[in-house]
Amino acid sequence: MIKIKKALPYALVAAAPFFALAQTGQAGIIVGRIRNLVNQIVPILLIIGTVVFLWGVILYLTAGADEEKRANARSLMIYGLVGLFVMVAVWGIVKVLVNFFGVGGAGVPTGVI
Repeated sequence: MIKIKKALPYALVAAAPFFALAQTGQAGIIVGRIRNLVNQIVPILLIIGTVVFLWGVILYLTAGADEEKRANARSLMIYGLVGLFVMVAVWGIVKVLVNFFGVGGAGVPTGVI
């Protein structure tokens, strides 16, 4: 038992590099998958916002003198513009924060030889 107590600190020091290398396991894979999913969803949402706005414009132009149809079309245009504004604003805020904090998807930096 005394030999184990003496050997345990040396074993922990020897195993320390393995603990450090273990940090890039599943968490890195999960973050990468989430990043890929978001990168695929954002353009689709931008397209949907643009289509909603353009559909509102088309409805507004074809409504004629009917005020109810024009009001409905106007609300669609506003919803489309607000959606586009929110998406672009959040994208910009995220970019500013990523650049400010120096966070990126480059992985672990390697040393220069």
